[in-house]
Amino acid sequence: MRGALPQQVADYLAARHVMTLATQGPDGPWASAVFFAHEGGSLIFLSSPATRHCRNLALDARCAATIQEDYSDWAQIKGIQLEGRVVELQGDEEKRAQALYGEKFPIAGPLAKVPPAIVKALAKVRWYRLVPERLHFIDNSKGFGHRDEIDLDRG
Repeated sequence: MRGALPQQVADYLAARHVMTLATQGPDGPWASAVFFAHEGGSLIFLSSPATRHCRNLALDARCAATIQEDYSDWAQIKGIQLEGRVVELQGDEEKRAQALYGEKFPIAGPLAKVPPAIVKALAKVRWYRLVPERLHFIDNSKGFGHRDEIDLDRG
């Protein structure tokens, strides 16, 4: 795993829940909203392997994603734009992902503590890690269109 993120970016990720994941497949480009948790610079999400975005990722692991709030004033806009690759997790990495995700979203936490319908749904998903290769933090409070590229090897 790569180095730690700058605190401002780590705090931003911790306070957000949804990313828009963009993939490319035989039917063209596709964007999907998925809940995520982060660990360092990588983003953990779960999804059914039957979804269009997961079918696309099985053919080409490259993707792009954005994370932002809904703003009405352009001067307040902050967000993240990134590109990277997605890997499906298995074994100990999958268990670690489930634990991290459960910390952020208790409804998907330890199976003994979640409703039976959620347990049933979780049995149908797979766990994924998006590893960014490029990441930009947008902060219009510093000027329109201001964005900083984050060095993911050094944070």
